[in-house]
Amino acid sequence: MPTTHPHPSYSEATKVWLKIGLLSFGGPAGQIALMHRMLVDERRWISEDRFLHALNYCMLLPGPEAQQLAIYVGWLMHRISGGLVAGVLFVLPGVAIMLALSIIYAAFQDVSLIQGTFFGIKAAVLAVVIEAVIRIGKRALKNQLMMAIAAAAFIAILFFTVPFPLIVIGAGIIGICGGQIWPHLFAAAGGGHGPAKSSNNPWIVPAVDEIRDLAHTRPSITRLMKLALVFLILWFAPIAILVAVLGLGNVFTQQSLFFSKMAIVTFGGAYAVLAYVAQQAVETYGWLAPGEMLDGLGMAETTPGPLIMVVQFVGFLGAYRNPGSLDPMIAGACGAAITVWVTFVPCFLWIFLGAPYIESLRGNRRLTAALSAITAAVVGVVLNLAVWFGLHVAFGEVTEVWIANIRFLLPVWSTVNIVSVALTVAALIAMLRFKVGMIPVLGMSAVLGIAYTAAS
Repeated sequence: MPTTHPHPSYSEATKVWLKIGLLSFGGPAGQIALMHRMLVDERRWISEDRFLHALNYCMLLPGPEAQQLAIYVGWLMHRISGGLVAGVLFVLPGVAIMLALSIIYAAFQDVSLIQGTFFGIKAAVLAVVIEAVIRIGKRALKNQLMMAIAAAAFIAILFFTVPFPLIVIGAGIIGICGGQIWPHLFAAAGGGHGPAKSSNNPWIVPAVDEIRDLAHTRPSITRLMKLALVFLILWFAPIAILVAVLGLGNVFTQQSLFFSKMAIVTFGGAYAVLAYVAQQAVETYGWLAPGEMLDGLGMAETTPGPLIMVVQFVGFLGAYRNPGSLDPMIAGACGAAITVWVTFVPCFLWIFLGAPYIESLRGNRRLTAALSAITAAVVGVVLNLAVWFGLHVAFGEVTEVWIANIRFLLPVWSTVNIVSVALTVAALIAMLRFKVGMIPVLGMSAVLGIAYTAAS
């Protein structure tokens, strides 16, 4: 008989979420890979099927999907409080580091030494991402049809920039239709029903699945209305106060309104909307210069937390340069805080309102085929993220070229960083061949990166 993996205590889960927040480098691909490794493979707190089921939903939402996945899993394990702790700790280290970098940048216009300390970590994170794509792909792509769906999703998003929601809808339609013709093919990769065994050991039931019917995961209109009211007040009450006290022309009011809009339309991840953010922040509001936007993006790419964290840098500089009666540094910190608040509070709203209904779909056998196809498509999307991240780790410059409505990402070969490539290869060999743990690999890569930066 299978045994049940112990359910984590609240304090144990808090420590793990903090560790994930500190190590969440590499954008969504690296963060999803990190959570999969720590929650599914190492600790067996959640099954593979349930993890991918939650990921499918989070990938459809506006905002940073990795943080929303953390909120979802935290909510599954420890209700609303667990989701709050997971979501806050996922972004808190990145918020603190980005604020420090913003202050240094405003004062000295140079954070190259600090960015250099993350050089080695980025290379190791790329290895973690590649390993995760291989590991998840082996489990989710059980037959050639699932492989074809993953390949089609990869090609659609990489070469034709098809929005992810459309890819998911298309995959779902294929799953529903194909499941009627070849049910065995779609069931093979699908989400399953009831408690799923651990992907690491088929005789251990993951912690979240030890209770077949978690009471807090059942949909409730009353609970939904209460949560909606609380989080809408948390989201919009500060904005209303800013409008009433400072007026629409104040920089804090403008930032709260602008980034609230961004929180609603950021489908497909940070890069789907950063071009618009840069245009508005530079040309419309004059918060920063074009080159400074790229500097902020570089900080966000090399620090833990979602890539959308670059908006915190934008908010800081915008308020720093329009402080009114405040000290510029204090104004900048306030601008960063307002931006972070209106960017991430909605993430909790989407999960706490929608997750119970998404969980209720797990037992619907008619949707198994659709979820199987969507899961395969997600593998293709994560592979696309890995390719994008890999190009930017290996090369200092990557150009985007369109030929006959097909997009190609072409690296500028003269900007290749051999040391970064070598660190990635070494990390991959250590993890895949010698089964070295992720933490030692990240630590050693960080040390080597710091040594290389100091030497150069």
